[in-house]
Amino acid sequence: MINIESDHDFPASLFERAVQAALKHQKEPLDVDLSIVLADDARLHELNRDYLGVDAPTDVLSFPASETDPETGARYIGDIIISVPYAAKGATKAGHPLESELQLLVVHGVLHLLGHDHAGPKEKARMWKAQAKILESLGLGSIQIREE
Repeated sequence: MINIESDHDFPASLFERAVQAALKHQKEPLDVDLSIVLADDARLHELNRDYLGVDAPTDVLSFPASETDPETGARYIGDIIISVPYAAKGATKAGHPLESELQLLVVHGVLHLLGHDHAGPKEKARMWKAQAKILESLGLGSIQIREE
């Protein structure tokens, strides 16, 4: 189950599609649980500072988890927090719709929840390749994450 917390009016299917595509590509079970929180720059700035030691806003943060719901048996893989204003600026800068940017950030976040990283060149190449293939499957092959 995908729990979406938002004050914005985006269809849940936008996020569900991106999550499912990432899970399928990574050959993960589709019945995992995760949360997606749509927030503002101030919230992402605070989380980035408190958890990663980076005193600046960012577009997306992922907080992996590894828990199992005792009632359903579903695996909880973590939380993805996205700054909608930051995403909107990124979409404008890249020349694509905000909805496409949000899907990119969800895919990026899910990959992090599943253990991908981009700290080193090899890890980054592997993650960017997976991300590109997932975005292609969503019809967003021309969209890429930007390096800030």
